[in-house]
Amino acid sequence: MDNKARLLMVGSLGNDQLAFVERMQEKGWHINTADTLSQAVARLNETEHEAGILCLHESHEDLKQIERLVIRSDMEWMALLREPELDDPVLCKILGSVFMAFQSEPIDIDQVDCLMQHAAAMKRLRTEESTAKPQEAEFEMVGTVPAMQKVFDTIRRVASVDAPVFISGESGTGKELAARAIHARSTRASAPFVAVNCGALPSNLIQSELFGHEKGAFTGASQQKIGQIEAAAGGTLFLDEIGDLSLELQVNLLRFLEEKTIQRIGALDEIRVDVRILSATHVNLEKAVEEGRFREDLYHRLNVLQVDIPPLRERQEDIEILAKFFFDKFIEEKSMKVRGFSQEALALMRQYHWPGNIRELINRVRRAMVMCEQRLIKPTDLGLERRTLNRNVVTLEEARNNAEKEALICALRRNKHKVKKAADELGVSRVTLYRLMEKHQLTRNSDTSISLSSA
Repeated sequence: MDNKARLLMVGSLGNDQLAFVERMQEKGWHINTADTLSQAVARLNETEHEAGILCLHESHEDLKQIERLVIRSDMEWMALLREPELDDPVLCKILGSVFMAFQSEPIDIDQVDCLMQHAAAMKRLRTEESTAKPQEAEFEMVGTVPAMQKVFDTIRRVASVDAPVFISGESGTGKELAARAIHARSTRASAPFVAVNCGALPSNLIQSELFGHEKGAFTGASQQKIGQIEAAAGGTLFLDEIGDLSLELQVNLLRFLEEKTIQRIGALDEIRVDVRILSATHVNLEKAVEEGRFREDLYHRLNVLQVDIPPLRERQEDIEILAKFFFDKFIEEKSMKVRGFSQEALALMRQYHWPGNIRELINRVRRAMVMCEQRLIKPTDLGLERRTLNRNVVTLEEARNNAEKEALICALRRNKHKVKKAADELGVSRVTLYRLMEKHQLTRNSDTSISLSSA
């Protein structure tokens, strides 16, 4: 080994401890020792290590604590133990599920060194992969596709002015996330952001919720209530599912947008409120206007600036990145032994139609992290068996295009987005590869593009 890698040794080999440490140091390892699991946690918090060895010769201590230490350390471990200890079925289960390898006496130093070098190489591989990921941006915006670069560029532009913004997109694509991003980048960022789901409120409460009421204004109004519009004064009001507003409420909202004043239910005086309106819906408001379900004048008042968020099925290149992002976000919820996704699971996730968009992706990933009993999440853990995918019928041309696009994505990722190397791997010229990338709207630089990653 050119550089001394750090090896954490937990527990003791008794009389053989000193000789073992000296032999491993001769092999080029820098050895840190810990007598107990609590000391091992402290060592890991102080210094990053490349691999670990856990000695089970004297005491197994708490096997659950051992399992927790191995999983949380983010590196590979080897166990050293005596042959009779392999008769313990609980210990064997942990050895098989969380340890890279084990060795019973007599200890072969050369074999231990070889295995630990492999462990250190795996740690370096994971470190390189994590540093190659797109940097996390505000409000969990990560991704790669050009369509989302356009979305994020639009968010920056509309945030700089104070006009109403209409955000369109299917359910679960992240419309509220976009609204929060606009607010955070605006001059109103230090003021309140208030979100109201118009579709989740009973029709008889929406007016009171938006405009507030005075004490005694109606039966049950035992005290004065400040409405959501007034609560957002100086900041931003986000009206989600605006298409579900009744025509009567649409009139009241239009009046507020025109005059910037509200009147609480039961009040005589009008209150001037300075607030920016952002609105969103998953329905086609233009069609609703044509059918008389939504006022045309209100539509034009709300639709001054537009942000359109594409569905997840049009962002297949982002699916793996998003899945790993949410895996890291909810890592405290996962089963102890789960380390990530199998290649089969990632492939099927890219093929799936995602009718629930990002919200569905989050739910499936979180459920799989809890239910998976292996090291890698499989399609069945996600509920994405092949029979599920077969319901989405595709033409032969679509299947060919999907396969071609998948091959391009994988080749570019394997070669760290170096076009020449990816082209050589695929057996095509650079010109052809560029043409195919343009055809499938793939970009060479995946680190600068951004996409919404939360519902």
